[in-house]
Amino acid sequence: MFSNLFNFASPQAFYPVAGRMISWFGWSAALLGVAGLYIAFFVAPTDATQGESYRIIFIHVPAAWMSMFLYLVMAGWAGLGLVLNTRLSGMMASALAPTGAMFTVVALVTGLLWGKPTWGTYWVWDARLTSELFLLFLYLGFMALKEAIDDPQRADRAGAILALVGVVNIPIIYFSVQWWNTLHQGASVSLTRAPSMAATMLAGMLVMALAAWMYSIAVSLARVRAIIVAREQDAAWVRSGTR
Repeated sequence: MFSNLFNFASPQAFYPVAGRMISWFGWSAALLGVAGLYIAFFVAPTDATQGESYRIIFIHVPAAWMSMFLYLVMAGWAGLGLVLNTRLSGMMASALAPTGAMFTVVALVTGLLWGKPTWGTYWVWDARLTSELFLLFLYLGFMALKEAIDDPQRADRAGAILALVGVVNIPIIYFSVQWWNTLHQGASVSLTRAPSMAATMLAGMLVMALAAWMYSIAVSLARVRAIIVAREQDAAWVRSGTR
């Protein structure tokens, strides 16, 4: 069983498998996104404290979750490539980085829009916001570093080291509201206690998070296929067009 799974570590073997999965995850993302937005804007009640402005959490919170989760996945792939010297691992890390950066930007922008009516200002240099901004710089630095190195193997190794060092920022983001005095509210969803929101609000947020997850998989698979073709352009299977 494990030997069969290991075969997919080959870019040639993974390429057609990724192609077959893209549409499934893409359609799942679209359907879940529509369902999540419907719950967010037509089913979830108005918040007693924040009014209608709170509804931005249905975009902000899933985007923030994905920004951290995708960085961990990207660093995991990069580390796997560094240890096992597998070509596909570095390609997967490169494919995940732009989507992670995009969700980080969405989290920051929606946070700005939410901060104005909640705090009276768009931005404060507190621990949560600053560490999330630093996460964006880590994504951008990872992509810039890999683009600056012509040799793909050297680029993968350098990017992996940066990605692994940057992992320390993820617990800082997550626990910042507990470790420091910050304007940012604490987590509304926790594994150790009951959620501090209505069930319909929680349902909408989780459906949107699942939609973001499906979207991330679909676009990352599409991107890694393009990276595989670019890197393997001299391989016989690419030149023959048998993909």
